Amino acid sequence: MKNYGKMLLSFGAVALISSSISVGAYAILNDNDAKLQESCVKSDSFGVNNERHFVNVSNNVGYAPDFTGIAENSLNAVVGIRVTSIQKQSQQLQDPFLEFFFGQRFRGQQQEPQMKIGAGSGVIISSDGYIVTNDHVIDKGDKFEITLNDKRMFNAKLIGKDPSTDIALLKIEAEDLPAMSFGNSDMLKVGEWVLAVGNPMGLNSTVTAGIVSAKSRALGGGKSMSIESYIQTDAAVNHGNSGGALVNTNGELIGINTLIVSETGNYIGYSFAVPSNIVIKIVNDLKEYGNVQRALLGVSIIEMDADFAKEKNIDFITGVYIDSVSDRSSAKEAGLEKGDIITAVDGISISTVSNLQEQISLHHPGDKIIVTISRNGKSKDIEVLLKNQQGDTSIKKASDYGVLGAGFAEPTKDTKSSLGISSGVEVSGVKEGKFERAGIRKGFIILNINGEIVNNPNDIERIYNTIQNSSNRDKVMFITGVYPNGRSAYYAIDIAND
Repeated sequence: MKNYGKMLLSFGAVALISSSISVGAYAILNDNDAKLQESCVKSDSFGVNNERHFVNVSNNVGYAPDFTGIAENSLNAVVGIRVTSIQKQSQQLQDPFLEFFFGQRFRGQQQEPQMKIGAGSGVIISSDGYIVTNDHVIDKGDKFEITLNDKRMFNAKLIGKDPSTDIALLKIEAEDLPAMSFGNSDMLKVGEWVLAVGNPMGLNSTVTAGIVSAKSRALGGGKSMSIESYIQTDAAVNHGNSGGALVNTNGELIGINTLIVSETGNYIGYSFAVPSNIVIKIVNDLKEYGNVQRALLGVSIIEMDADFAKEKNIDFITGVYIDSVSDRSSAKEAGLEKGDIITAVDGISISTVSNLQEQISLHHPGDKIIVTISRNGKSKDIEVLLKNQQGDTSIKKASDYGVLGAGFAEPTKDTKSSLGISSGVEVSGVKEGKFERAGIRKGFIILNINGEIVNNPNDIERIYNTIQNSSNRDKVMFITGVYPNGRSAYYAIDIAND
């Protein structure tokens, strides 16, 4: 009995010690857990300490970042855009010469003006009123009405647009606006948290969250000569979000939300944004030159994969394959050859066609880049001097012929090819003036004036001066041309009177 009593005492002591240890350990773990939770709550939404992933704690509960600060600041920098498009009535031509020149096209075409209204989003990028949005949001618009998050409303003017990247720049007359700063889209990581901010489906000031699902995504459904290197996210985006902001966890603009891919027309899990680095370049060009200064490498390329490598008997499946090199191009003069595989540009790895498009699109004619290639299994760096589409390194500004209220530029080879024309001058911008009052829109290709073929912007100035200095009482420019969608148009502009 005595031995049995001692055994009971021993067991009791062990149990007491074990329970004490358990209680102490639980208290320590519980305290650490509380500290982790507190750390998550107090993390700065805009600082480098902000968590960009779930925090694992002892009880396996996850904590997402606090987006409240980012959302509040982003909402103030994102605007609603109301776009009005007015179809101007056609002028009925009475002069017998004009009827012969234009045929019956304008007879009996008097129409009541028709108004179309669209909507989208935009992002304030400077405190003095510059706003970036999508080209497809403002395309064919005549009036742009901006609504700020504080309900103030402004009329905006179009500074310029670039259909190739689906980016446009507007300007409102205001000061001390809440602008959003740009982030570096090259630094984005797949899996990183992002917010989509905009005005979807008539719902103003909407924020959704998701992660970066992929980078440098090409969808293959863009316009000819388009640059597709999208940021793909699973942040919900719908109609009306176009032109809105994609924001990282530092509160920086890292993309302009542009499109969704859906069989229903509504969001089903993926949305796509133009990377901020491309947006910065386009915006700066539009502000400084009036059009985009696009550099070309001058190669035809094919994306490498296992099947293509096997077909070409290449022991290499990374990068893009040069299938041909254009004569007198940047690539030709630098010594790039058919069969070379581009693996990097300025040290940035190239694995897809969209990768290469994006990196080249960030440069101007006259810039030098280092292209890393694999040739016959050996890596080689080649310096390339980039040229423009005309084959030189000059900057091609949009000529602004003030009295007509329009800017002019030479249409691209691709535009000429798609329209089946060999000459012409593109209206690169329309401001208040004679062209605007006549109903001529940006993008119109002038083919001839008063029966004379137009080949370059200088022809327009020369013809205008000839008409203006003539002794004829009637000083009229009879303009024929075509829009990018293939629709022909004819205009008569009295240059003697407003």
